[in-house]
Amino acid sequence: MARSVMRGGVRGGLVVALAALGLSACSHLGGPSAVQPGPAPSTGLTKSPIPQGAAQTAQALDTATADERAAAMAQSSGGTKLGTTVASLGDPTQGGFWLKTSLVKAETKGRVVLSNGKSAQVTLMPAPAGESQLSLSALRMLDVSLTDLPTLTVYSL
Repeated sequence: MARSVMRGGVRGGLVVALAALGLSACSHLGGPSAVQPGPAPSTGLTKSPIPQGAAQTAQALDTATADERAAAMAQSSGGTKLGTTVASLGDPTQGGFWLKTSLVKAETKGRVVLSNGKSAQVTLMPAPAGESQLSLSALRMLDVSLTDLPTLTVYSL
């Protein structure tokens, strides 16, 4: 009987020791203190940082000249309808009047029209499938809030 108690005691102690060892290993494998942040996965998009001390308002970031505004506002009709797209604000540090859209495969002149009839002439630039971004200057000219996602009819000229 002493022998069976001894075996039970050794086995019990061995089980406790293995459990403690296993728990201590867990902290090395996945515990909060062991997590090492790696690099963020690439999305293919790059962000242009706004320089420190630079303008922090949309009006100040909009660097379009009076001549660029006049050209973008010039009324035009016709052209080839490419389709409609929902656009977000593009890189606010990239000046000019442009639309990056998957509706074109090469850079070309174009026009975007809102459902209310407001339009702007823009440079159409290719973008990945399903993606459309409109320049800060074009959004402001169309009187669209920078946080809106306007539906645009796109024409090539």
